[in-house]
Amino acid sequence: MIQVIKQTLKNRVFEYFQLDSLNVVVEEPKRGTADLAIPLFALVKQLGKPMPVVLEEIKKAIGTYEMVSDIQFLNGFLNISINRELFARHVLTQVLNEQSNFGNKSINKTVCIDYSAPNIAKSFSIGHLRSTMIGNALKNIYQKLGYRVVGINHLGDWGTQFGKMIVAYHKWGVQSDIEKNPIVELQKLYVKFHDEVVNHPELEDQARAVFKALEDGNPEMLELWRYFREVSLKEFMSMYDLLGVNFDSYDGESFYNDKMEAIALELENKGLLVEDDGAMIVRIDPLPPALIKRRDGATLYITRDLAALFYRYKTYTFDKVLYVVGNEQKLHFEQLKAVSKLMGYELDIHHVNFGLVMQDGKKMSTRGGRVVKLYDVIEEAILSASKAIFDKNPNLANQDSVAKAVGIGAVIFNDLKNDRNIDIEFNLESMLAFEGQTGPYLQYSSVRIASILKNQVLSNDFPFESFKADLPFELIKQLSAFEDALDKAAELNGPHVISRYLLQLAQTFNQFYGQYKIITEDEALKQANLHLIQAVRTVLNEGMRLLGMIALDEM
Repeated sequence: MIQVIKQTLKNRVFEYFQLDSLNVVVEEPKRGTADLAIPLFALVKQLGKPMPVVLEEIKKAIGTYEMVSDIQFLNGFLNISINRELFARHVLTQVLNEQSNFGNKSINKTVCIDYSAPNIAKSFSIGHLRSTMIGNALKNIYQKLGYRVVGINHLGDWGTQFGKMIVAYHKWGVQSDIEKNPIVELQKLYVKFHDEVVNHPELEDQARAVFKALEDGNPEMLELWRYFREVSLKEFMSMYDLLGVNFDSYDGESFYNDKMEAIALELENKGLLVEDDGAMIVRIDPLPPALIKRRDGATLYITRDLAALFYRYKTYTFDKVLYVVGNEQKLHFEQLKAVSKLMGYELDIHHVNFGLVMQDGKKMSTRGGRVVKLYDVIEEAILSASKAIFDKNPNLANQDSVAKAVGIGAVIFNDLKNDRNIDIEFNLESMLAFEGQTGPYLQYSSVRIASILKNQVLSNDFPFESFKADLPFELIKQLSAFEDALDKAAELNGPHVISRYLLQLAQTFNQFYGQYKIITEDEALKQANLHLIQAVRTVLNEGMRLLGMIALDEM
């Protein structure tokens, strides 16, 4: 709503002066009591008129706008106060009427989002958390804005590592152990291969031969590969169910095996493929060349990603495609964009990069040589949440489900509260705190509102002038800002925009709760307060849903 008011003020100034080139700025001052301000010095220079004349003319242009209640001139700025009652009526009515649909748009475009992408036959590690949750949040945000979203899990289900896995399976695998705990045992075998290859380098040749047989369609090798893929997907799906994440496609690397030769041929036909020391490359100065085929004729990641890109464009006719992949792949996606452009395709490709998960300032990827399994981390988070909830509310009826929502929500919010570009610190104790910038703080704020609303009868008859005071009006303004936060989150492909918005909303509500008596003897004022906090809870809950968190009624 604030953006609508800003644009209306600009339009009125344009219409008054009849100058399309006029640079009119309407800003939200960080200090003072004004809601909006128009800097006048630049306008005075553009119009070539004295300040007092420009001031009076702009007052005439905007003074009749019903959303403006007062205009004051101070230090070269036209300070504007919003009609608080009218603004509150508009925003609160919209939120209460639309409920969880508040902020919805109908942008009729398609976006493909490639995220998560774990490797089969390996445990779902803490390292996969960021791609999974950033991608899931972006999927929810884009859907809310009215996009058709295609969520793609580009599984790592092909490559020379499967030659190693099959060799290890044949040499040291115990079928009964694998059947009991397939991913753990397969990962042990993979680690053992790398331990053994130090003293037995011939294992590398055996692995290459096995993978070549797999590529050539050897039935025995294919059967084993399918088994590895099947048991991996089963484990992945249990993790996705726990996190509340889903996908529209699980087409992994293997899906594009028969689609890469066409890419190489198209590059050759367009004169882009160049031989370099036996390998085939595409020159994309000033970037390093893109390696399309190795000397032995094997294709590489960029060949496969080009095949995937064009397949997705042909299948889904996307308007843009997002790759939620770590910072370290920056060059790869710069090359992907550059090569597709050289081929004549103007595709809107975004690398949604992110930092590492750190613990005590170190990369949280291994512990004593073992991968940190995400399931173990989440299990620990749920257990810690359960203890904290029991201490706070030992008589809570549904402690297990609440602990699960709080524990998982804490892990998710810790991942999404900061700009995705930076590394994040993983500390369960601080993540599970009920105060500060945490998921439990948001959930508890919503629960606090639910407890106030419990057993209250809401009437539609309440005075909007009750929201003229600074703190209630600040809450109204923040409710209105939800729409802008959604737009900004999509523009930046940054769920942190929603996280920070929710923290600010929760903090302002808690200030309101601390300073105002909500259940008053004045029935009209009580109704106004109840409707305001109900609207706050609606937006808090919807924002948490977008991030992948579960809102609670009790905790």
